[in-house]
Amino acid sequence: NEGAGVVEAPGDSSFPEGARVMFTGPYGVSEDGTYGESIAVRLEDLCLIPDNIDDATAAGMPLAYLTAQITLMQAGFAPGKIVLAPAIGGAVGNAVTQLARAQGAGMAISTTTSPAKAKQARALGFEHVIDLSAEDLAHGVARIAGGRGVDVVIESVGGALTGQALATLALNGVLTTLGYSAGRETTIDVTDLIWKRASMSGFSLFAQSHAVRAAAWAAILPLLASGAVKPIVERTYKLEESAEALRHLIEDRPFGRVIVAH
Repeated sequence: NEGAGVVEAPGDSSFPEGARVMFTGPYGVSEDGTYGESIAVRLEDLCLIPDNIDDATAAGMPLAYLTAQITLMQAGFAPGKIVLAPAIGGAVGNAVTQLARAQGAGMAISTTTSPAKAKQARALGFEHVIDLSAEDLAHGVARIAGGRGVDVVIESVGGALTGQALATLALNGVLTTLGYSAGRETTIDVTDLIWKRASMSGFSLFAQSHAVRAAAWAAILPLLASGAVKPIVERTYKLEESAEALRHLIEDRPFGRVIVAH
């Protein structure tokens, strides 16, 4: 439901023929998706690609980066706040970490489930990464944040991690949950909400208005153009290799986006 390409038939839109654009929307859900050579896209779903971003990188950006920026804004993020976004190798976890850091977070903390990915993350400059195969989330956050909780959690993994992440919140903290790759059920301690006066809410990108998405792009694009955030593409496959691309994504759990290109 996301992709990038070149405008071929602009109709009466403001995007000229030949413009490089990226987009996301309900494509592949309620209408044709991006596994093809061409696609009809609504004007409000399009965004011009910055000159310093190649097409493959742009193709894997819109869903994760819009989700990341909007959830940060709606959670009341401000410079100096501590953010936790589990799954540094995943699309949303990485995007939240990069955007929070680029916009002045006091700390941008993430997680991984293997020493190899933790090492890879640190080599890429992600300083605050908790290896959950060696340390539980509560101890990792306490170690990194000096015993203080986090102000914002953007949780895209689901399962038991959602309840564990809720427990790391500081007073008046906010948790947003938006994914469930690790499971649709979790257990929470309600006192993590009550005594901390914390809040927890769900998020769906496709329920957001055009104005909200436009405001998010307005914040993201300058950071892309300046190089303050750098989306990570792990591998690019040809369209006819789509089956192998999906196998690699599901079974190998790579660090970064997997792109299918025509």
